[in-house]
Amino acid sequence: MTNQTTPKVEYDLESVELPYLAGLPLRLLAALLESPLRGLLLPSLLKSAGVARLRQQQVDEPPALYPIHTSDEPASEEDSIPLAESPGPPARPGPGFRFVTVHDYAEAYREGKITPDEVAHQALEAIESSNSADPPLRAIIAINHEDVLRQAAASTRRIQEGRPLSILDGVPVAVKDEVDMVPYPTTVGTAFLGKSPAVEDSTVVARMRAAGALLIGKANMHEIGIGVTGLNPHHGTPRNPYNPGHYTGGSSSGPGAAVASGLCPVAIGADGGGSIRIPSSFCGLVGLKPTFGRVSEFGAAPLAWSVAHLGALAATTTDAALAFGVLAGPDPQDPHSLHQPTPTLEGWDNLDLSDLTLGIYWPWFRHTAADMLSACEALLSEFENKGAAVREVVIPDLEIGRVAHLITIAGEMSQVMARYDANHRREQGLDVRINLALAREFTARDYIQAQRVRTRMMANFDRVLKQVDAIITPTTGLPAPPIPQAALPDGESDLSTLTEIMRFATPANLTGLPAISFPAGYNKAGLPIGMQAMGRAWQENLLLRLALAAEQVVERQSPQIHYKILQ
Repeated sequence: MTNQTTPKVEYDLESVELPYLAGLPLRLLAALLESPLRGLLLPSLLKSAGVARLRQQQVDEPPALYPIHTSDEPASEEDSIPLAESPGPPARPGPGFRFVTVHDYAEAYREGKITPDEVAHQALEAIESSNSADPPLRAIIAINHEDVLRQAAASTRRIQEGRPLSILDGVPVAVKDEVDMVPYPTTVGTAFLGKSPAVEDSTVVARMRAAGALLIGKANMHEIGIGVTGLNPHHGTPRNPYNPGHYTGGSSSGPGAAVASGLCPVAIGADGGGSIRIPSSFCGLVGLKPTFGRVSEFGAAPLAWSVAHLGALAATTTDAALAFGVLAGPDPQDPHSLHQPTPTLEGWDNLDLSDLTLGIYWPWFRHTAADMLSACEALLSEFENKGAAVREVVIPDLEIGRVAHLITIAGEMSQVMARYDANHRREQGLDVRINLALAREFTARDYIQAQRVRTRMMANFDRVLKQVDAIITPTTGLPAPPIPQAALPDGESDLSTLTEIMRFATPANLTGLPAISFPAGYNKAGLPIGMQAMGRAWQENLLLRLALAAEQVVERQSPQIHYKILQ
């Protein structure tokens, strides 16, 4: 690997050792933080979170309230990737276990081997079986059988008449319960929201529906997206199909479990701090968080507006590219989406990487579990074998960037949820109550300081990405953790583990840059390991290219829980 001399910058991200809490101690902490006595704990907790240190920093950059990357030639409102340019099936599937793909469904339909009607019945039976298992999978938490069968019947007619809407016509797709989809309510993972059905599809759902996708139901999530394990005391905690005793990752936990278990080849997720990429890593999938504004946020719950991104989790890179082709493009209902250039998949399937330089910040890259590091180093060598150059880079300010993201996402969520405090606070999970209690202590000065740091971080990453085509890291600092029995059903506080999970994820949200997670291998226990690539704004096609290259050499393994919908 090529290592060039780079300036010395102190790597400042640290692993932390904080007490694990569950059960009665967790309840007591939540109650104390919501009481007049909270001042006894808050200084220590804010110091542990890094907030006190951030308050002391001198940051002179002007605040950036959104990570907007402007385009010299913004796309028109009609610009999108034409369905006719949708990726074809891969010339050579990767080694090992083979997930059923979008193209497998399309081919089976067009050859008359099965119909969307039959697939719908199979999917509904599999979902019911998965939720009746011990432990229940809890990937899908809401199904409208009549609606699913109605969609399937319409798709069957179109295909039999030779007029499918797209390659996705009749293909099962699940949707995270954070975005509106008629005729379902949107609970956002809570016990008290979503008491009436959505009256209009979100743009991502509308685009999937226009492509003919068979929308099979709402997928589970970590409550209000404020955690990354996936644990949910209200709708049940989704189980990792590779080992049901382990977390799926979150907050798009249901989409991750649904795709890995074979219920669908594609699911819609949301990512405010790694929430597409983390479950993709833990569940052995491909998860693309596009550039901020590339995919419309219209119809998504406004939880954390300045770091939020919608995108897809998919079984394969080709399926991820197909989903991106449907979802990307300007939307008049989301002004932030109007800054983007015309979406493209150009060159996404070029497996010759000789024109690419991959940036590695070695102290960051190596700050991960030994089995994660071994797999990611091996895959990096495979990229070199395919012609890529590897260049050492330095990325300063990662620690204050981490804290700035924390203040931004938690502060925005706290503001959104404030309207429910009086009547519903005690209906929230214990971890949610604790996180929101801390966020309520953030000040306006903290929030502005965080946005000043955002400006600096955007400049730091842009500077590095002028030297390299993508920045490569592991996706997470460890594989999917086990679900402690003590954490069920009410939750846990395990900040040490959360720090490891999120180490590589949040810069892409704070800066708005695109990032993808793709399989890099498995540890000795058979748990998936993910690699992450971050790229320049609007270059999702290059990230898909790296994921496809990885797919050619990483031998996929079969999940323990997997349903065969396409019989």
